[in-house]
Amino acid sequence: MGFKTDIEIAQESKMSPIAEIAEKLDIKDDYVECYGKYKAKIDYNILEEYKEKPDGKLILVTAITPTPAGEGKTTTTVGLGDALSLIGKKSVIALREPSLGPVFGVKGGAAGGGYAQVVPMEDINLHFTGDIHAVTTANNLIAAMLDNHIQQGNSLNIDPRRIVWKRCMDMNDRQLRFVVDGLGGKPNGTPREDGFDISVASEVMAVLCLASDIEDLKERISKMIIAYTYEGKPVTAGDIKAQGAVAALMKDALKPNLVQTLEHTPAFIHGGPFANIAHGCNSVMATKMALKLGDYVVTEAGFGADLGAEKFLDIKCRMSGLRPDAVVIVATARALKHHGGVAKADLNNENIPALEVGIENLLKHVENITVNFGLPAVVAINEFPTDTKAEMDFIEKKCRELGVNAVLSQVWANGGEGGKALAEEVVRAIEEEENNFRFTYDVNLPVREKIEIIAKKIYGADGVDFVGNANKQIDEIESLGYGNLPICVAKTQYSISDDAKKLGRPKNFRISVRNVKPSVGAGFLVALTGDIMTMPGLPKVPAAEAIDVDKTGRISGLF
Repeated sequence: MGFKTDIEIAQESKMSPIAEIAEKLDIKDDYVECYGKYKAKIDYNILEEYKEKPDGKLILVTAITPTPAGEGKTTTTVGLGDALSLIGKKSVIALREPSLGPVFGVKGGAAGGGYAQVVPMEDINLHFTGDIHAVTTANNLIAAMLDNHIQQGNSLNIDPRRIVWKRCMDMNDRQLRFVVDGLGGKPNGTPREDGFDISVASEVMAVLCLASDIEDLKERISKMIIAYTYEGKPVTAGDIKAQGAVAALMKDALKPNLVQTLEHTPAFIHGGPFANIAHGCNSVMATKMALKLGDYVVTEAGFGADLGAEKFLDIKCRMSGLRPDAVVIVATARALKHHGGVAKADLNNENIPALEVGIENLLKHVENITVNFGLPAVVAINEFPTDTKAEMDFIEKKCRELGVNAVLSQVWANGGEGGKALAEEVVRAIEEEENNFRFTYDVNLPVREKIEIIAKKIYGADGVDFVGNANKQIDEIESLGYGNLPICVAKTQYSISDDAKKLGRPKNFRISVRNVKPSVGAGFLVALTGDIMTMPGLPKVPAAEAIDVDKTGRISGLF
């Protein structure tokens, strides 16, 4: 019998009306804004009403370094939320929104998989409630106002060669990475080099996800650097008076979206910054709302623990006052064998020697969470039908040596029921283990030192080389007074190092930082390593080729 696809499982499920899901969380009707039958936005003013209510427990789900074999981080997050409900806990899930670019590209959607999914899956993966479109429009309004300012006399003395604000769209379109615009004579603008980012790489998305309320949103927008003058002075969105209109466009996008899992566990899906470029976490507002409404909140951060979890802990937690109570690190035997050098075609065969090499990747992530950040951790081994007992026993034994329990997770095949053992172990870790949470670095250290600390502690690098313009940019950032912001490292997700080819736990390597740019509105400095694309391209055979819709409006081919 063939396996059902994710979309077939999702379409066969019977969803509860969203009003019933809101009722589960005791949300008053006044705060619920329905988008059809199965989606709603929840008004952020609810946070004011619940401010005295104690927060629930926060569980962060992260993973080993991603591989083509798949790890199942979102699937585990959803399944763990369902499992916590099954063992009698009032649980809520908080996830990022998928971007249309990867949906039509190579990665597919981001709504979980198998019997651990959030629904309505097609809506979540396509236009959802329009948040990403609002980000796109807000970003492009700033771009239009900036170019118009130059066209109308340029009273701020902006240097068109030093415009750092790009246009954006929510699509993988390499053709737009570098463009020349403003052609066609004087009435059509000032000719200049320009380019597009994918919408989720826009600083507007990072700002949306880190804002604590509408006033904070407006304040952050006004601080975003969009260009520099001929004298080298930064020009902000506030300088061109864009913050009010941009905040007006973002007013509804700031409200978290409520949906449900296949098992009717409430799920907030809100915000979706890229994890290898930006900080890769869902919105602060959705996480805080979930903590007020549930006793256990399961959230995730993008890619491996060296990227998403580090940024969640060092950036999101630092800015918001959030503190995780436990961390789940997702791994699969297949992915660990891939880190041990096994080709994708051979991953179904038992291979303990490869596992011995590859498991070092998992152990480094475990060490980062428990030793560097001081947090209780649990390893979730996402089961595949081809896994063998010998492989499972080996992974469990190695984790135990580090003082961490590894639990088999079967949520893909069995939903919440397959995650009960994991849920019980996570609750035990929260209740019994010490939580000595600490940040990786002090934000007041010099910029180079903060980057060095991340590289050495989190990646295991020997040091950092600042190449190209990086040194000049750091000096400028510090002279402008932005040196005390946290660091958001943009690097490949496929290796703990900055070289995608170095699998497992790389040793004897250095990190090369090519550029450092201030994202002052978001409140961090982006240190770019390697060749990081802020506008991805489509693969040779894009996922879009398999997506279709029939005459009844039923969509197929999404995954």
